[in-house]
Amino acid sequence: MKRVVCVLAWVLAMAVAAEAAPIRLERGVGVHEWLNWSPVGKDGSYIWPPYRSEQEWLAGQRPLTDWPGGDEFARIRSMGFDFIRLSVDPGPLLASEGAKREQALDILAAAVERVTSAGLKVVFDLHGVTQVPAYGMEMIYGGADSEGVARYREMVVAVATMLVKIGADKVALEPYNEPAYYPCDSSGSDDWQRIMEGTVHDIRAVSSELTIVATGACGGSIAGLANLTPGFDDPNLYYSFHMYEPHSFTHQRPDKSNNFASGLPWPADSSTPEVVSEMLKARMEAAGLSTVEQVMNMATARETIARYFEQDWGQSQLEASFRQAVDWAEGHGIPSRRLFMGEFGVILMSADGRMGALDADRLRYLTAVRRQAERFAIPWSVWEFSNPYGMTLILPDGPAVPDPEMLQALGLR
Repeated sequence: MKRVVCVLAWVLAMAVAAEAAPIRLERGVGVHEWLNWSPVGKDGSYIWPPYRSEQEWLAGQRPLTDWPGGDEFARIRSMGFDFIRLSVDPGPLLASEGAKREQALDILAAAVERVTSAGLKVVFDLHGVTQVPAYGMEMIYGGADSEGVARYREMVVAVATMLVKIGADKVALEPYNEPAYYPCDSSGSDDWQRIMEGTVHDIRAVSSELTIVATGACGGSIAGLANLTPGFDDPNLYYSFHMYEPHSFTHQRPDKSNNFASGLPWPADSSTPEVVSEMLKARMEAAGLSTVEQVMNMATARETIARYFEQDWGQSQLEASFRQAVDWAEGHGIPSRRLFMGEFGVILMSADGRMGALDADRLRYLTAVRRQAERFAIPWSVWEFSNPYGMTLILPDGPAVPDPEMLQALGLR
């Protein structure tokens, strides 16, 4: 009889495991300016209570009157998104303990519930920034056994505990964003492997049901993912990668304020180095750069342009990048639907032509990346909802309305 009971318990456990799955995610958008870069005072410490209100966020880069009013997250839902990737500065949590930390967690819990009340799920992205150096991501780069990593992991446990109370059917926890362990943690230290594995173990001690978004090192790239060994895998895990390949196209911006870096096409074979160079010269001339400034700028730009066309970036390279991620997943028995493209985007050319891609090239790239993700049933989150820096769904000037052509590229209405 005892043996029968044990067998039945094993069968039940296997059935539960077979039915377990991460929360369903399909199409998301990053919301970065609300809870990231928590305000700091003149002394360099966080203003308390931390984080911005929703109104402060919306009014941060433009007049509040630009916004149409009503429920902004309901509007995001109406565009066809089913989740937001909510990036959160972990600094105030790392800088506090006891009642102060609980106050910060209560603010974040209210923000998450604000989003979920509009019918959206939330990927809670702990997105370290550099404004208070003691609590930036540098604190975890001292190795897996460092005090900084121990403090960070303890903070993650507190966040997981808060999120579970909201509901494991509504939220997922992404404990690290673009960890800068290089070269992709293949140097033999194994630090990132141990950090990620230990963090998953910590969260699982809080909840077996909370969805976790794990990531590789190397800035959260596909290369970093491919160096991760998912021995800690369970059915409630997603595996993140960010798609900014090639970076020379997605992030066209100059190193110096008086320089120009713009106009590389997508795909590369849709133009020529000569055409790109001539258009760049025309933009510099229109901006009033002197002949000397133009010559100096072209000396730098010419090498970037030549390299981009030599690499001949286009659809085949994009497919190969996705194939690398999918092959990694399949090699570990993980379905591609449990991959997670947490960021992708392209800087749109600025009005003065100093930076970014032409709109037609940007839209072709976004369409191609989105289709590749959907080909393998990979959920995605585009970067990002609203900002003045060139990667934005909401148009940066005038009425705060979504870019209709970008929505179309994303397969949304």
